[in-house]
Amino acid sequence: EVQLVESGGGLVQAGGSLRLSCAASGFTFDDYAIGWFRQAPGKEREGVSCISSSINSTYYADSVKGRFTISSDNAKNTVYLQMNSLKPEDTAVYYCAADRIFDAIVGGMMRYLEVWGQGTLVTVSS
Repeated sequence: EVQLVESGGGLVQAGGSLRLSCAASGFTFDDYAIGWFRQAPGKEREGVSCISSSINSTYYADSVKGRFTISSDNAKNTVYLQMNSLKPEDTAVYYCAADRIFDAIVGGMMRYLEVWGQGTLVTVSS
């Protein structure tokens, strides 16, 4: 079964840190770019970060540059999102998604991405 499973969400105070994990199974991990998206209450889903090991590329939205770091452990088929200096506006459900095309994730072509996880909630209190 092709799937992505997110974990690591929770409640944290502003200025704190969390690390999200996205575990992949059922497909050839090395062939895919993995991206993180988030959706805050009442807002549209937006891209946060993306990584592709095959083309050695990463992407960050301006809103998270310098605070979030994406990494990949290909031996574990897992992508991580280290989130530091969290702000209340980072509160959202965070989803990971996979696609063979890095630019499809960076370009926000969400409806066309091949695989989505179920999401994990991150709440940042002020």
